Amino acid sequence: MSAHDIRSATRPDPDQPLVDIANYVADYKIDSQEAYDTARYMLLDSLACSALAMKFPDCVKHLGPVVPGAVLSGGVRVPFTSHELDPVQAAFAIGTQIRYLDFNDTWLAAEWGHPSDNLGAILSVADYLSRKAAKEGGAPLTVRDVLGYAIKAHEIQGCYALKNSFNRVGQDHVILVRLASTAVTTAMLGGGKDQITTAVSHSWIDNGALRTYRHAPNTGPRKSWAAGDACRRAVTHAINAVYRDVVGYPSALSAKTWGYYDVAFKGNAFEFERPFGSYVMENVLFKISFPAEFHAQTAVECAMQLHAQVGSRIDQIDKVVIETQEAGVRIIDKTGPLANYADRDHCIQYMVAVPLIFGRLTADDYNDSVAADPRIDALREKMTVVENKQFTKDYFDPEKRYIGNSVQVFFKDGTSTEKVSIDFPIGHRKRRAEGIPVLLKKFEAALRAEMPADHVEKVLAITASPEKLDAMPVHEFMTLFTA
Repeated sequence: MSAHDIRSATRPDPDQPLVDIANYVADYKIDSQEAYDTARYMLLDSLACSALAMKFPDCVKHLGPVVPGAVLSGGVRVPFTSHELDPVQAAFAIGTQIRYLDFNDTWLAAEWGHPSDNLGAILSVADYLSRKAAKEGGAPLTVRDVLGYAIKAHEIQGCYALKNSFNRVGQDHVILVRLASTAVTTAMLGGGKDQITTAVSHSWIDNGALRTYRHAPNTGPRKSWAAGDACRRAVTHAINAVYRDVVGYPSALSAKTWGYYDVAFKGNAFEFERPFGSYVMENVLFKISFPAEFHAQTAVECAMQLHAQVGSRIDQIDKVVIETQEAGVRIIDKTGPLANYADRDHCIQYMVAVPLIFGRLTADDYNDSVAADPRIDALREKMTVVENKQFTKDYFDPEKRYIGNSVQVFFKDGTSTEKVSIDFPIGHRKRRAEGIPVLLKKFEAALRAEMPADHVEKVLAITASPEKLDAMPVHEFMTLFTA
């Protein structure tokens, strides 16, 4: 084979991954009732996360226009606020709300991520288009349309994550939020396959954000708005492709020297385990009980079970042994001072210490006021985190997708608790029957904390009926949640 001529200006055919995404978004018909049902719960859960985030000023300060006073009358509504924004900035705001507390859904494989992050872009564009249609006498998008686009965004992000580890090259998983949101919002705006391909090529040319803000010693709150930032960029690419007819870059991935593979992925092409369908939405993991980084969810459940035996004996503890998956060791095993909320909710020792001591783990438990309790850091210093290779094996098994952890407490008098092990958390597909009622309670409680009781009852009545909810125009749905 002759060497590639980097001087040649001959325009190549689009890279196959770009084409595959365009074909899937434009042509694939979703016929999985389970996927639609799960997507409906995902939507409610994401709005619950948005409501819960409103208690935190550091989130709220991000939710308005880029500059004060830049109001767009009749613009996209941001849940639980009075803001009316253009769809680009609204995508950032809604994406930030959903992601802020690390309490929305999760996908774990070679890459990690939170597919409902894409709702920032999807809801923003859907609301924009629906308000525009209603004003012009057209047909608005419905909630059912939103669910369909969400299933496809979940699928794109999740299928890329199965075999391709962006964290191994130092890039943050929000690169896949930008990818998936770019693809589906381009279609939502009326773009065809060529325009989807163009928009997606721009997404790859953006390269990726570094994971610096997720890891010691730099962990910080950017991780809470990084997905919103990806949504914002995605909607920009979609608008450029559809409304401005920008030029695409067909070998954005494979171009020698200058393409994404050579620049950012060590020269490797992407690998795929399965074709796009509805697998990811059907198997997505919900964070229902605890706002905790997902690799620690079962560790928190273990600690909650041990609280009754341990809570009154904290000063008698000699050591605590936590067994987790390889990914858990690599991401959230953290020692030393924890500087802020974002540091704490990505530290498995902190997330185990709080329930052992208090018998709870809430978003407020990451605040400085709780972290100041000297018992937490003292207990962290007595913890050992080790990889359990079976947990790692089950984590990668496509038939399991477990996220196992175990916790055992040893006392100074030589006694110990039993080793409590949990393979998969309440948000796992295998625990749907147990988890969905808890998810709905999370949704209701979050609404009651932000909205008048009579309005909450109205919202609950609508969302309790799948048929009524699916048929609702998106702009009317969004108005239900605005101040």
